[in-house]
This record gives sequence, structure tokens and C-alpha cells, in this order.
Amino acid sequence: MTNPVIGPAESSQVMTTATDALIDERALSKLKWRCRRGLLENDLFIERFFQRYEATLTERQAEGLRVLMELADNDLMDLLMARKEPEGDLQRPDVLEVLGLLRTR
Repeated sequence: MTNPVIGPAESSQVMTTATDALIDERALSKLKWRCRRGLLENDLFIERFFQRYEATLTERQAEGLRVLMELADNDLMDLLMARKEPEGDLQRPDVLEVLGLLRTR
């Protein structure tokens, strides 16, 4: 049996499909644990995010959220309150998408 050759267009489609896959329950549980913060205000944003989107959270969105969770609490709060915009390594499509969802009232 031969394997089909995947061209560049098909390869990007496979990659997109993989990152658009829903996050599994175990990974979601670990992500929620990772998202616990020291500032109540951050926790409120994150809690609302999970209430709205946990059933449809994709791998790509989960990665964007993980990147945001690497920030210090005050830096995260500045982004959530739109006092600052993402710069440098944070200017990624996954981070920008999740930040937009977190900011939605």
C-alpha cells in the first residue's frame, strides 16, 4: 500500500485541522489549573472565558492562553483591560484571538 504525497496546500490544511481540533478533557483540566492567578480581577476574566468557551476551545486557542499565562499578573491585567496591547513574542495569531475572547464583555 502506498502513502499519498501531501503537497504544500494540503499540508497547511492538515496543520490547520490539527490546531483547530478541540482540546481534550484532561488537557482542559490541566489548562484550567494553570490559569489560576494571584489577582482576583484576572481570575474573573478567565472564569468568564471558560464559562463561555470551554466546550469549543481548540488546541490553538489553548496554546494562546498558555502563552498569556506565562505573564506576570499585572502585565496580564494590563492586556485584559486593554491598557496595553501585545508586543514582541505576544503578537501571535493564537494569543491575539484568545485575548480578544477574554476581553469580550
